[in-house]
Amino acid sequence: MFNRENWLILGATSSIARAFALQVAAAGSDVLLAGRDMEDMSHTAVDIGTRHAAVAADIVEFDAREPSMHQSLVETLATRAGVINVAVFLGSMPSQREIDADPDLVQGIIADNLVGAISVLHRIAPLLEARGTGTIIGVGSVAGDRGRLKNYVYGAAKAGLHTYLSGLRNRLGRQGVQVVTVKPGFVDTAMTWKEEHRPLVATPEAVATSMLQAVRQGRNIVYIPWFWRWIMLIVRALPERVFQRISF
Repeated sequence: MFNRENWLILGATSSIARAFALQVAAAGSDVLLAGRDMEDMSHTAVDIGTRHAAVAADIVEFDAREPSMHQSLVETLATRAGVINVAVFLGSMPSQREIDADPDLVQGIIADNLVGAISVLHRIAPLLEARGTGTIIGVGSVAGDRGRLKNYVYGAAKAGLHTYLSGLRNRLGRQGVQVVTVKPGFVDTAMTWKEEHRPLVATPEAVATSMLQAVRQGRNIVYIPWFWRWIMLIVRALPERVFQRISF
């Protein structure tokens, strides 16, 4: 049973998380779906069970903004035999216009995208260290590479997550644990429906496939789709005075 693969899916109600859960289940991994919407996750669990009878698909309530839930989740995870893997899809993204009109939204954005992820991952890290195996995937965003006019609060939270994952990779990599930072561009999800223009949009299924490919290839940081690496290379290279004149 030590070789049994388990995937904890944090933020399991997102479109990408559901696609990812279905793909790892298809590969034979047991799945623990964690999120706020128990009804939504139960539908995903039933779908997985119907398609893959040999796979266990369980659900657990988890709220990134409720620290009291974090340790209990880790204790549940510790009871599972085999390899423990974690995929972090936690996040929320009100528009910058909404945030500017209501600065109280800032705390929730930071909690959902950064503080909650760090809190739970820092509790999970010793478990993976002790087992000397496993994978953590943290889903950030290209928005974290530079502060864009249209989403810089969200981008700031994702930039913090990128930095944390870099340090965690340095720590856990010495114990045989893989940490992958995923930076998607525009994805066809509920968070991007409010955008007026959505060029270069990827499907959740394509993003999930690329994430698993990055794990198999031993990648540390991956942009999805691949061309965002080169787009963001140009964006990061722009002088600040030039960047300030660009409205995107």
